[in-house]
Amino acid sequence: MNQIHLFNLKSTLFPVLNFVIFSYFFLARKALAVDENFTICSVPRTCGRLNIKFPFFIQKQHETRCGYPGFNISCRNNTDPILSLPDGDYIIRDIFYQNQSFHVSKAVPFDSDDVCSNSIGNISIPEDRLYLPPNQRAIFFLLNCNETLQLTWELSQYKVGCAAENETKTTLALFNDDPMLNFASEYCNKAMVAPVGFIDGGGGVEGIVNRGFVLNWIASNCSICEASGGNCGFDYSTYHFKCFCPDRPHAWHCTPGNKKLGLKLGLGIGCPTLIILILSIYVFRRRYKQKYTSSNFLRGNTSSDPSSKSDLESSSTACFGLPIFSYGELVEATNNFDDEKELGDGGFGTVYYGKLRDGREVAIKRLYQHNYRRLQQFINEVEILTRLRHKNLVSLYGCTSRRSRELLLVYEFIPNGTVADHLHGDLAQSGSLTWPIRISIAIETATALAYLHASDIIHRDVKTNNILLDDNFSVKVADFGLSRLFPNDVTHISTAPQGTPGYVDPEYHQCYQLTEKSDVYSFGVVLIELISSMPAVDITRHRDEINLANLAISKIQKCAFDELIDPNLGYGSDEEVTRMTTSVAELAFRCLQQEKEMRPSMEEVLEELRRVQSEDYKSESEQEEEHTDSEVPRSVQPPLSPPNGDQIAMLKNLRLPPSPVSVTGKWISRSTTPNASG
Repeated sequence: MNQIHLFNLKSTLFPVLNFVIFSYFFLARKALAVDENFTICSVPRTCGRLNIKFPFFIQKQHETRCGYPGFNISCRNNTDPILSLPDGDYIIRDIFYQNQSFHVSKAVPFDSDDVCSNSIGNISIPEDRLYLPPNQRAIFFLLNCNETLQLTWELSQYKVGCAAENETKTTLALFNDDPMLNFASEYCNKAMVAPVGFIDGGGGVEGIVNRGFVLNWIASNCSICEASGGNCGFDYSTYHFKCFCPDRPHAWHCTPGNKKLGLKLGLGIGCPTLIILILSIYVFRRRYKQKYTSSNFLRGNTSSDPSSKSDLESSSTACFGLPIFSYGELVEATNNFDDEKELGDGGFGTVYYGKLRDGREVAIKRLYQHNYRRLQQFINEVEILTRLRHKNLVSLYGCTSRRSRELLLVYEFIPNGTVADHLHGDLAQSGSLTWPIRISIAIETATALAYLHASDIIHRDVKTNNILLDDNFSVKVADFGLSRLFPNDVTHISTAPQGTPGYVDPEYHQCYQLTEKSDVYSFGVVLIELISSMPAVDITRHRDEINLANLAISKIQKCAFDELIDPNLGYGSDEEVTRMTTSVAELAFRCLQQEKEMRPSMEEVLEELRRVQSEDYKSESEQEEEHTDSEVPRSVQPPLSPPNGDQIAMLKNLRLPPSPVSVTGKWISRSTTPNASG
């Protein structure tokens, strides 16, 4: 009997001893080994004469973990490092790792004749990782200038390209600090901006532009890691910077290696010995009881869970409860993303018209492949839209799987374009958007935004390009890629500014504090667009009025409403329209206050717009005039009248929000500005 017990004991103990011995050698080897990430990212890479290292990495030569997302470059002919930006390819001429900047120029050389054919465009900088130095100069190309320039000798010296042969397409080129820029812009109706950093060297305008400019990067500083003996890299699983060290990855820098090595050797030898003692005692005490108990435990827990399979299957047919579309079906619906089916584009993707196999007309957003945060934007928009249901918010029909070849979002198709299209775009026609339609657009948009704020969501990109219209001119607010959930127990969220130039809350831009009042400011710009028919940013306006918010505040302070409100709406000829548009201008003025505390809430804005539209508006006004001594209810504010002396003093003392022209790098791109901190 004892022999049987001994045999059973040995049969139980020997596998354990084998395991412990194996663990000992494995741990000892592991303690002495150099981390794989450190080894891989230690290999030097060059392209031409440049040393390529973090944050840059060469495609097909570097491991992606050795660089920062969005800084992948290609090495053309083993001589030219090429960086792709949204507006085209750029050659990296030099890299200054110490101050995190690099010198770039267009891969396709600039020819001054290009400006006449409109074949060049503004540079589009992904501001989540790059920015122009504050002192960077720029050249303004003013296009389609008036033929009056033939008589203006002062401006003739600025003509470039084809201007000499074709006076009907006069093009001027001026530096951003040229005193003649404002004067010249009054004669031209379009502008393009090219940042420049190397003025000396000859070659005229072409030479200056082709010598390129300097960009700074925002990626994590690598100097601390390198000084500690590590190699910089990026962990895509946690989406954080890592310092790859000989022992393991660290957050910022390596720790002294000798102390770690002794500790590891001690652990590698001591731990297996301790394990042997503990397991031996355990086995001797438990013997057969342990064996049988373990067997019973395993048998009791290996029964299959029928829900696990169904959960796995459902993950391929639904995303946050939405239907999953196959990539092939959406390629077919858009005729392989035909350019003729393109509806528009923005900071995160291009939208195409499509028709599904079941006959439904849809709008399909194709997220940019170069945007390394597209997955986060994809999930953000899906998660927010699936929790919201409102008649004035665009409906999301479904999306592709996260493991699909591309990330695609499928929305309901809104056929009548955007408010921007109808106000000052391709669909702008005199009389097409009457005042009753415009006030309805304002109310429906305010209703949607008030609903978002009540749901603890900030839109962050309120603009007329994101307000869609159906055939009945009903509003559908779209584009939630920048939106943020806003916890109801905090006053603001700290995040790097994002949005579209001309609409961004100046306090958000200065203090990096996002609140619901940031949407209120942007909606104030929308209100001014509705009453003026002017775009939020227009380079052809006077320098101080390029930003529509600046223009509006200036006109309202002077009570020059006739210089702000579109006369085609009936301002000045229709008493009711005049009173209503003036009241909306005053409401917009309150929304555009520099300090967020001075702005009304979105609910208050909605209440005021409904009061302006209501049939009782006129009678209320007359009643207030007849009973000037009576108390005015808090929910009803008096209609606008010319301000008295105290009011005028208050208006003049208000600070104007900064014009985007004051910072060249912040407005040269037409698209929404994404940011890494989102």
